[in-house]
Amino acid sequence: MNKLLLPLGLAAMLAPCAAQAAPGIDDEVYGAEVTKGKTEIESIYGRLVGGEDDGENVLVLEAAHGFTDSLRIGVRAEIEQEPGETREFESFGVEAIYELGRVGPVNFAVYSEYEAVFEGADKVETKLLAQAKPGPLDLRFNLIAEKELRSGAPVELEYATSADVKAIGDLRLGMQAFGQLGTTEDFLPRAEHFLGPVAKFEIEGFGPELECEIGYLFAAGKARDDADGQLRVFVEMEF
Repeated sequence: MNKLLLPLGLAAMLAPCAAQAAPGIDDEVYGAEVTKGKTEIESIYGRLVGGEDDGENVLVLEAAHGFTDSLRIGVRAEIEQEPGETREFESFGVEAIYELGRVGPVNFAVYSEYEAVFEGADKVETKLLAQAKPGPLDLRFNLIAEKELRSGAPVELEYATSADVKAIGDLRLGMQAFGQLGTTEDFLPRAEHFLGPVAKFEIEGFGPELECEIGYLFAAGKARDDADGQLRVFVEMEF
């Protein structure tokens, strides 16, 4: 359990700041397992639907490699488009996942990222990752913390969670949720949340393993003020 105290402490001290993208639009629910020698190339596309923010979208491109049985290092670029505006490079980051080990049926890891923002203050982010695979289920929970590197920037927390089960062949069906937890000064206020169904499947015949994920998350809480929901498409190629 001592291994969990450091990431939990970091998650309490570092967290998202005030101005940020809608929860989940530029993120994924990370697992807590690292495989040595595995290279992953990913793309995440999120688009808000309905309301004042209809059409806002983010494209994330990510590449990562497992250098050891416990350490995965990657790079991440984010391209954003506001409604009615042109697409712009938002940020570039370097990230790492370190697998801590298992406590009972749950595997734990810690994620960290330094994000260089092209127009604005840079950010640091950490996540405590938890994953369990009882039978055909895959359960994941991420406690997310991000801090903008400027004086007086607020400290905020978010979460990402998912549960899916094997359905037919390589098809998995489940639910995902992303949301804000407020700040260390104002914990659990009325905030933005998105949740809804997701389908995961594999496409064969291209050589490397290709995994896809499509979901639609409904807006809840404060998120309903600006959008009805968000469309999410995730594609990952493994070598």
